[in-house]
Amino acid sequence: MTKKTTDSLSNLRKNYEKNELLEHTVHTDPFQQFDGWLQAALAHEGVYEANAMTLATVNPLGKPSSRTVLLKGIREGGFVFYTNHHSRKGKELAQNKHVALLFYWGVLQRQVRIEGIVTELSVEASTQYFQSRPKGSQIGAWASTQSEIIDSRQVLEANQSQITEQYKDAEVLPKPPNWGGYLVKATNFEFWQGRSSRLHDRLQYRLDSETKWFIERLAP
Repeated sequence: MTKKTTDSLSNLRKNYEKNELLEHTVHTDPFQQFDGWLQAALAHEGVYEANAMTLATVNPLGKPSSRTVLLKGIREGGFVFYTNHHSRKGKELAQNKHVALLFYWGVLQRQVRIEGIVTELSVEASTQYFQSRPKGSQIGAWASTQSEIIDSRQVLEANQSQITEQYKDAEVLPKPPNWGGYLVKATNFEFWQGRSSRLHDRLQYRLDSETKWFIERLAP
């Protein structure tokens, strides 16, 4: 990295002045609070894929990894996403059920952090969602051995062509046995709203029992 780049990064400054986050104005239910923020992000033209979230997992050696996945539902006190069970994240989820999610909507100067425990959705629920996707996406799930090393992109394209030909007369494909959904049951939320002078608002919702959430303010 050049000195010019380093200097440019160290001098970057943004002031946050759009909104505030106060205890007496937020919803007592973190899922309701999240839904309000998500709806605002979905309605804002400047937000690209408001349902994009960073998923962080940990391997058996305690090494974390993260990647962006798409939120596909909120139900049963949790957040739903889908992936290949044989991918790196799928293997790590099988070994450690504790995960973290991060939503960042920069144009709104908002961030939501969520911690929770992951469980797999039923085969029936995963199949229903899989077959609701565009056919090209269904083909892609079969064609990709996600996270495995391959020789070239031509491998993917050859797999895609083979699967396309195999199912050319089918409206939907069967769900791959190694593909499915997960539910992250939330145990902790943190809502972050940018404020001026780096004195940001941070409100944490902590689950103290099965249903009781406590709201706490965190120092920025």
